[in-house]
Amino acid sequence: MTKYERYGRPLPPKDPNADVLNVQESAYVLRCSVSYLRRWLNANPKLKAKSGRRVVTNRRVRETYFRMNQGAKKAA
Repeated sequence: MTKYERYGRPLPPKDPNADVLNVQESAYVLRCSVSYLRRWLNANPKLKAKSGRRVVTNRRVRETYFRMNQGAKKAA
């Protein structure tokens, strides 16, 4: 199994309404790629959180992402 197959694909979360999700689960819920979500989090360091070595997102971060990208899609 390659690293992409393990970490680069969005995965459906056990509970989509959970407060904290890892990047793969968040990408699945937000309907974006894992690499794009990681780049977005790196561009917005105040929104980036870690649980140990793992990057996670909470509900507030996912709502912020959705609002920022929903506005961009309406303008296009």
